[in-house]
Amino acid sequence: MTNGPIDLDIFAELKDATGDEFAAELVNTFLDEAPGMIAELKSAAEASDADGYRRAAHSIKSNANTFGATALAELARKIELGDIPATGDLMDAKALEASFAKAAAALRILNND
Repeated sequence: MTNGPIDLDIFAELKDATGDEFAAELVNTFLDEAPGMIAELKSAAEASDADGYRRAAHSIKSNANTFGATALAELARKIELGDIPATGDLMDAKALEASFAKAAAALRILNND
């Protein structure tokens, strides 16, 4: 069941598989590391580093899927499979940041439940 930016069924499966405490640690790690992944994506785009751009998008996609952040994962997937943007065009990265902000807010709430 998707509720906002997080698929609650996927999130519940994670908690069932790992336990509440470890799931909370995983969420906190993701919340700490994702901004760096987005920064890597931006840097790679600005440097026209297609491999680095796709790797960063792939990492974000994989992590987002783990937590049920399906909208974030889908956007990262599109970025991963698409062409690297022209230098200075950070529209995809900005959309990813906005999607991450929504997912992060929802995960923080779920993590405290």
